[in-house]
Amino acid sequence: MNTKEVISELKKRLSMDEKTIEMLLTATVDSIKEELIEGNSVAVQGFGTFEVRKKEERISVNPSTKQRMLVPPKLSVAYKPSVTLKDRFKIGKE
Repeated sequence: MNTKEVISELKKRLSMDEKTIEMLLTATVDSIKEELIEGNSVAVQGFGTFEVRKKEERISVNPSTKQRMLVPPKLSVAYKPSVTLKDRFKIGKE
């Protein structure tokens, strides 16, 4: 599902105009981005938690040349689904 499809679905569910929904969605995503950039985690009840994790530097080996390289540390965003959402998927698989 892409952004246009999300906006279309929200338009059906909320009976609001497309422009307003697009502004709300953009503002929500921007707020989440800002919190993550500041190093804070963002928890959405019933959905999950987004958090910034630091990956330590490591040594990588190129399999064809056997050359070793140092990969620098970096920050990445991780998502952990809520227990409610996990349980929902377990029920669907049975």
